[in-house]
Amino acid sequence: MRILMINVVCGIRSTGRICTDIATVLEKQGHEVKIAYGRENVPEQYERFAVRIGTDSDVKLHALKARLQDGSGFGSKKATVKFVEWVKEYNPDVIHLHNIHGYYINLAVLFEYLRTCGKRIIWTLHDCWAFTGHAAFCEYANCDKWKKGCGNCPKRDDYPVSLTDHSAQNWNKKRSLLTGVPQMTIVTPSHWLESLVKESFLSEYSTKVIPNGIDASVFKPTESDIKTRLGIEDRKMILGVAALWEKRKGLEDFIELSKRLDKEFRIVLVGISKEQMKLIPDNIICLEKTNSPTELVELYSAADVFLNPTYEDNYPTVNLEAIACGTPVITYDTGGSPESAEIFGCILPKKDLDGVINTLNAMNFEKKEVDIFKEYMVNQYVELIQTNGESPVHEIG
Repeated sequence: MRILMINVVCGIRSTGRICTDIATVLEKQGHEVKIAYGRENVPEQYERFAVRIGTDSDVKLHALKARLQDGSGFGSKKATVKFVEWVKEYNPDVIHLHNIHGYYINLAVLFEYLRTCGKRIIWTLHDCWAFTGHAAFCEYANCDKWKKGCGNCPKRDDYPVSLTDHSAQNWNKKRSLLTGVPQMTIVTPSHWLESLVKESFLSEYSTKVIPNGIDASVFKPTESDIKTRLGIEDRKMILGVAALWEKRKGLEDFIELSKRLDKEFRIVLVGISKEQMKLIPDNIICLEKTNSPTELVELYSAADVFLNPTYEDNYPTVNLEAIACGTPVITYDTGGSPESAEIFGCILPKKDLDGVINTLNAMNFEKKEVDIFKEYMVNQYVELIQTNGESPVHEIG
């Protein structure tokens, strides 16, 4: 069987690693797998899967269209036409979509092909972008316009940032393009996101919840001298990690918390841009984004607690990675974050910084080993991919 996955990145960050985790197992079972991706570099060990869609220049032009015309998802036309021609030659049996936003692929060209190709389609949603007129997340803005039609978007200044508002037109285009695709199943990592899908124009499709998993052979309690290197060996380390510290990730909450914490605590944030570093107090240790699992494992393991004050997230892989490294999680009761944090951690109301401080002061900071395996996630996807719509495929080849 030939399987084609499509995602913004391959082998890095949460969605890219999910793709390569699934691809590796499918390959071992005798299947042929390719991962079409749009941006950034691919780790050497996954290059055999990787097929690039477009070029860096295509991405930049698409991003410009998004910024000036609110056109995220509607650039990269030539690159997508060329990619679809490749797909027709490759002739996969199953096409598995992941994040199809990120300025690299054209919705109209892609879904015109998907609607008529006769292939089984699986689409894993990692956020809300598919059914909104603009935003990747909207609940924390208390916006539910996406249920019936967008317009005057309150999230225009968040990814994908735009100087203009075409959210009403975008919503109508998406509803037209993304519905009516035969043989398509939608997967969500959280029950929270599944509930939103069922209220959107994508509700016509069958849905399945498959929680994200992580590689417990990589993410596990690991000794390091990272606290000494950071100069905080005598402090309690509060860790925060994000690929992009946009407003919904709770960066402002970390800044406010840093003003109120006792000196026995020190906040360490990973993924902070150079521009953001200029605005963050000196008592917060800022590290730039890393795609190295080894570095992340050292940080997660060294931390005394992982704080995820997200205002809205799907099923944060960072929670799982921290827990797998033996570190408890504190998070807000927002989106799908509690669904993973409840494994080992504490769930508080949104913006409850008093609750965060009280919890930190009451914690005994004991580590414990928690079994979190990617095998469940991967096996669920493999079963879904190998299913013809009615029953599992028992012969592989």
